[in-house]
Amino acid sequence: MLRKGLTILLSILIFLTAAGCSRSGEVVSGEVFYSIKEYIKKNNGKCEVFSAPTDVKLNEHDVVIPDIFVVCNPDKLDDQKCNGAPDWIIEIVSPSNASRDYTDKLKLYLSAGVKEYWIIDPMNERIVAYKFETASVVEVYTFDDNIPVGIYSENSSPLSICINKPAE
Repeated sequence: MLRKGLTILLSILIFLTAAGCSRSGEVVSGEVFYSIKEYIKKNNGKCEVFSAPTDVKLNEHDVVIPDIFVVCNPDKLDDQKCNGAPDWIIEIVSPSNASRDYTDKLKLYLSAGVKEYWIIDPMNERIVAYKFETASVVEVYTFDDNIPVGIYSENSSPLSICINKPAE
């Protein structure tokens, strides 16, 4: 019995490890998170940025853990999670989760009311940005592009992120 339980536990750990971000994905995630955090801080913004493993309860049936997300309505936050759609969600793609990020989560986030959704692909150095508020605009960028952030486009100093040029 002990051996069977240990085998199941090891199988679960191997699965969880395989599903995680690659090292390059973690570096990209950290850089993007830092860029957003610094922008909010410098602009005295009301939004907050979070990273996994913070839960987002989109509705009664769907709880997700995005890699990065931004919430501009403090009423959606409690001590443990975000209740409702964040304004902006960013997922870092790995080979094991690509189809889920590009299809399942895309549909889920659109229907839940997320305003902007980015899929960052470190292996191909590509970002797909969905701006759901502006007639579901889809834009594709490289890591060398300055990517405008839709939820901050109306600010006097809008945010744009270039993955290959970390925040200063």
